[in-house]
Amino acid sequence: MSTYAPIRLAVPLAELTTLRLGGPAQRLVRADSAEAVVDAVRTAAAAGEPLLVLGGGSNLVVSDAGVPGTTVWVANTGCSVERGPDGTALLTVAAGEDWDGVVAGALADGLAGLECLSGIPGRAGAVPVQNVGAYGVEIAELLVDVDLYDRRSGLVREHVPARELRLVYRGSALKGRDDAVVLRIRLALSVGPLSAPIRYAELAGALGVSLGERVPAAQVRAAVLALRRSKAMVLDAADHDTWSAGSFFTNPVLSAADADRVAAAAGGDGAMPRYPAPDGQVKLSAAWLISRAGFERGRPGAGGRVALSSRHSLALTNRGGGTTEELLALAREVRDGVRDTFGVWLTPEPVLVGCSL
Repeated sequence: MSTYAPIRLAVPLAELTTLRLGGPAQRLVRADSAEAVVDAVRTAAAAGEPLLVLGGGSNLVVSDAGVPGTTVWVANTGCSVERGPDGTALLTVAAGEDWDGVVAGALADGLAGLECLSGIPGRAGAVPVQNVGAYGVEIAELLVDVDLYDRRSGLVREHVPARELRLVYRGSALKGRDDAVVLRIRLALSVGPLSAPIRYAELAGALGVSLGERVPAAQVRAAVLALRRSKAMVLDAADHDTWSAGSFFTNPVLSAADADRVAAAAGGDGAMPRYPAPDGQVKLSAAWLISRAGFERGRPGAGGRVALSSRHSLALTNRGGGTTEELLALAREVRDGVRDTFGVWLTPEPVLVGCSL
């Protein structure tokens, strides 16, 4: 291995994931620069080793058996801003930057657009991979391009346009792959104190404004953080409800006819939340389906060491001393219960490493 980065052996990945679950990484390389990331990935590829690229560990479920080969922990940092003459700015962020720190820093620099994405754990490099979104905003709306290392060609590709990443709801062409490693991202933001128009009803209610209004971006950030804390979606080492991978299942997107069928199965009383999605489809609330299928907040798994969050039925949590297999068993129970009740198949949002539902 290169002298760029220190190597640690048999490191428990439970120490590096927000679920605090996962067996050991056979070999862990902390890469503190883009060059070190590329070097570590190249070295692992040359050796024919399995490779896991790790950021903040916030959207990852790692098997109890751990990960063979090399795990590259992306920890490069740095941000820069180019301000344009038209009230816009281009923010360049290294992949290893803490995402919420990026949001806070952008607001401190007078840049708006990221405020609705406050409080999301993880590193900046994972943001386009997952097409992170919250409170009516997706990163796809703001992402200009990325720099990435392409293992197939062995080259660093700079300024890869966002359109090439095929960003979709909670996913992209990069998700679940290790042959294209994000090194930097660039975001188009606006200069000024006001937020983007508020598009999410819950957030508008918390702010006391109408949909479409713009308010001070710092005020939006505070409201988003308060909402996320109320759902245990801001990390807190003392709060087991935050020992999770965030929302474990994506909201299902169905045809209008299938959504009507689900609504009928739910009783047809008009209570089922439904939201417009592209191409005439309908997005349903996975949390609502889970609750209506009989899985209440705080529902424990076998043994009681894992459970649904007591504040958010869409989060599966480690209550301390749990195992990945216990968490997956609870996830299967929830998935199968929703399928049996509504005929809807829930898809996991986190990346599963060495394990499956």
